[in-house]
Amino acid sequence: MSFHNADHPYRCPQRRLIKTWLTDVVQSHQKIVGDVSIVFCTDAYLLTINQNHLQHDYYTDIITFDYCEGPSVSGELYISIDRVKDNAKTHKQLFNNELNRVIVHGVLHLLGYMDKSKAEQTQMTHLENKWLTTFNTLNA
Repeated sequence: MSFHNADHPYRCPQRRLIKTWLTDVVQSHQKIVGDVSIVFCTDAYLLTINQNHLQHDYYTDIITFDYCEGPSVSGELYISIDRVKDNAKTHKQLFNNELNRVIVHGVLHLLGYMDKSKAEQTQMTHLENKWLTTFNTLNA
């Protein structure tokens, strides 16, 4: 698991703790952590990915590319720091809490969870909340 910057200077201060936490998430699904890259970027950078790869012309907080094979969980999580900041403000959350929600959201996608239907969205939110509680316990 690695952290990268595409075009945004954000440096994640809790990388080790996040790696431990996400490893717990993956292992709780009887999977192993493969090559997972978490890439921080701007709105403009992620919009270009959204347009070129998904043919969507709108901003989003995360795009997940799934490279999983067998029990190995691998992929790329592209996260717009701009969007996470805006969403944190909109939802009255601390930036780090919102960022962790987005990160675990991407990992849940790599584990096979979807969020297209209302039922899937409800399940995804429940799992995000569960794992955020776990993170906050680790971080206490």
